[in-house]
Amino acid sequence: MNFSVPATSANLGPGFDCLGLSLNFRNYFSIREAKEQTISIQGEGQSNPHFMQDNTFVKIFMQTYKRFGENSKFSFSFRNNIPISRGMGSSSAVIIGAIFSAFKMAGHVPSKKEVLNIALNYENHPDNITPATMGGFNASVVKKNKAGKSIVASLRCSIPNNVKSVMVIPEQPMSTKKSRNVLPSNYDIKDCVFNISHSSALSLAFGMQRWDLLREFSLDRLHEHSRMSIFPILFQVKKIALHNGALMSTLSGSGSSIFNLCYEDDAKYLAKKMFAKFPKFKVLILDFDNDGVKIEKG
Repeated sequence: MNFSVPATSANLGPGFDCLGLSLNFRNYFSIREAKEQTISIQGEGQSNPHFMQDNTFVKIFMQTYKRFGENSKFSFSFRNNIPISRGMGSSSAVIIGAIFSAFKMAGHVPSKKEVLNIALNYENHPDNITPATMGGFNASVVKKNKAGKSIVASLRCSIPNNVKSVMVIPEQPMSTKKSRNVLPSNYDIKDCVFNISHSSALSLAFGMQRWDLLREFSLDRLHEHSRMSIFPILFQVKKIALHNGALMSTLSGSGSSIFNLCYEDDAKYLAKKMFAKFPKFKVLILDFDNDGVKIEKG
């Protein structure tokens, strides 16, 4: 059976650990019952022997699959497009893809809400796992249910095709752990209020498709400056993007990629400018995804 799961961009400036959206740039994988377990990888991670010997996807898949009392063996074939440690949700794609496909291979209809809540066992921030599951733009919180278990509560809206993402992806990875360790241990209340107000307005701007307001509402005071200081050229990337058609430009997740949103008609021009200024970086024009993780035909 064939599946796919999209890349994501999280935080979106002020929505630290809360906001995220889905990009139509997907990892594909096929799973078949087999006499012995095998793993093959094409694309991202194919040269890393660790992914063959201690594959996180396979671990999570088997843990989920065995919840249903099943114990078959499988061959796993991966075609990975999402870059690793670049802030585009590669880890969340692994988690969500593994859980979702385990449901289906065990003969159960995958409930996306259940998949998302199981994913909290592996990733306790919902900003990437939610759009990877649901597609579109998502605002998410973690709360306790009546049994005291953590679950995700979220709202989503679809993103139309008249806007595009231009992703600027450096060669240099940025580990989520290192990126989180540089954050301040305490914040000024004025900065917290600034982010609350801007993330609230940003969510409504996406819902109302007020793209003209994104530049102002995507400003952040809690995490971007500290994280981008690890790789200072990112400040220049954002500045040039905003001067060449980007409606918003934010650090994607914990980095090192920069997410830019622009009108469809401006995407090629913006991408051309970004590549001319940063020829060592990968520049991708991407559609937004409104499906999330899914079963593929064939």
